Amino acid sequence: MLLSDIRELAKDAAGNIDQVYIHWTAGHYGQKFSDYHILVDMDGTLYATVDDLTTRLNHTYMRNNRAIGIGALCAYQAHSTDDLGPEPPTNAQIESIAQLIAVLSEELALSIDIQHFMTHAEAADNMDGLDPGYAQNGYPDGKYGPENSVERWDFWVVKVGDPPGSGGGILRGKGIWYCKS
Repeated sequence: MLLSDIRELAKDAAGNIDQVYIHWTAGHYGQKFSDYHILVDMDGTLYATVDDLTTRLNHTYMRNNRAIGIGALCAYQAHSTDDLGPEPPTNAQIESIAQLIAVLSEELALSIDIQHFMTHAEAADNMDGLDPGYAQNGYPDGKYGPENSVERWDFWVVKVGDPPGSGGGILRGKGIWYCKS
């Protein structure tokens, strides 16, 4: 699928999407999952799993309404920010995700900020200030990300050696750059 195809899907979804969540699937390169609207393979190839980006999919705990899930097909056997496994995010995936952020921002009229574009790690720790009710479901302080119970830490870093918590900022920064290009 081409970025222009995603642009058309986004145009059709305009006004009905408030957030975009960025994940890794923790599977193999090329291993597709239907929990995400858009998948990004190791070479940057894009796949849409739906014909309508407003379709509700279960990608981010308690954050799936009016939201798009992007899943990078990677991070098989990732154990920590110092060990992203034998199939870590590739440069091609990072650049494709950044281009997706730019296109989705433009077509959905969403600012490229943590309120609208978050990694799963950031969402799990409620870094946008939105608490959709995690505490009522047994998560300490309403958080389950890398600064707490570490159940979800997708893109807490983009590459081994990156400062902890820098992943979302890196992806958003690249998205902003692509908007200006």
